[in-house]
Amino acid sequence: MSELLAIGISHKTAPVEIRERLALPDARATQFVRDLRGTADVHEAVTLSTCNRTELYLVVADAVEAEGRVLSMLSSQAGIRPTELAGSIYSHRNCDAARHLYRVTAGLESMVVGEAEIQGQVKRAYETALARDSTGPLTNHLFRAALAAGKRVRSETAIAERQLSLPSVAVALARELLTPGLEGRSVVIVGTGETSELTARALSDSGCRTVFVASRRRDRALSLARRFHGESVSFDELPSALERADIVVTATASPHLLLEARELGEVMGARNGRPMLLIDLAVPRDIDATCGTIDGVSLYDVDDLEAVVARNRRVRQAEARKAEGLIEQEIQQFAAWLGSLEVLPTISSLRSLATEIAEQVVLENAGKWESASERDLHRVEDLARAIVNRLLHEPTLRMKELRDGRVHARMALVRELFGLEAEEVPEASKGQPPGLGEADELAEVRELRRR
Repeated sequence: MSELLAIGISHKTAPVEIRERLALPDARATQFVRDLRGTADVHEAVTLSTCNRTELYLVVADAVEAEGRVLSMLSSQAGIRPTELAGSIYSHRNCDAARHLYRVTAGLESMVVGEAEIQGQVKRAYETALARDSTGPLTNHLFRAALAAGKRVRSETAIAERQLSLPSVAVALARELLTPGLEGRSVVIVGTGETSELTARALSDSGCRTVFVASRRRDRALSLARRFHGESVSFDELPSALERADIVVTATASPHLLLEARELGEVMGARNGRPMLLIDLAVPRDIDATCGTIDGVSLYDVDDLEAVVARNRRVRQAEARKAEGLIEQEIQQFAAWLGSLEVLPTISSLRSLATEIAEQVVLENAGKWESASERDLHRVEDLARAIVNRLLHEPTLRMKELRDGRVHARMALVRELFGLEAEEVPEASKGQPPGLGEADELAEVRELRRR
């Protein structure tokens, strides 16, 4: 039977110095999945890479083999020995893997509990996997269900009230560090993605005088600059923009450093001692860590924001507990669906095993009935089959009637007790939740692609 495997690293298990070396932006993720599927029996794969986590959701034939292969490939990418990286990597299987994704999508695993951005990031990760044809029946059902669970949490709890995100926390940090406040401050934002846009909005709402948006995507930079009453500058003009800035926020997907100590030292030399606040929201980081040692420079990265986040956690703890209850309800449905895929193959394997044992016993005793006629021998064979059928009749009925969230665990126990290797579920039925036909499934996938 195929298994669902989630394996990854997050802000809870590793510092940004490690996470940035394991990041999987789209181009790298595509090659990573291609290499992984070429060396391990991986049927489906979705990668999720944000500033706080890098995770892979896989459907595999052998979870132990796949986990080892992923660890080896991530270690090679990061230039870290597998034994050193192993302590930062977590892995979950089947319902535990689904539960983890549900919690991630609902914002329960985020640095800022309840953040809204993660829902969109999970959706985009799934759509990217759809586009590269690396999803399948199980991951299609898993991600649609996780996104639905995330929406339910946000609509039925107040976990997202007084919305906090990394950009808003970054602005809160700036407000705390800069006196008398942010009114009239000059800002440079490097990057034009969602994080940059949210940061620009939060800074603009706080009264910052000018927002410079520096990016290689000139059209996007101009659009954002107009929206937030700022101006766009090219990377060539960035040093002069930095000379005027009070705050610099970087949030790009660049695999290379964009601001190094030597360049910033020259900028600071032209500022006549005026201090600068640098906030690096990117993973991998955009700003050389040694920039923080330059006189007048205060540098913070995503991990440094944890202290600000911690002060806001108490407000959301009660709502987070409600959210966890909803997640468990949703997981029970997923577990019942997952278990339903395994009932018939498990029954088939159990009956095959029992029939094989009965036939073997009859065969072993074939020479002990010297006076038995051909008709008598057929009666013995019929009797053995009847015993098998009667013995398995009630367990078969009960297994077919199972509908709760423990089906998967119960089927796993049956297979373990009897040493079964369940037959594969036909591909046409694997991905369908009860009542959803193949045409509906394909229509839903097409609709997701259009969105």
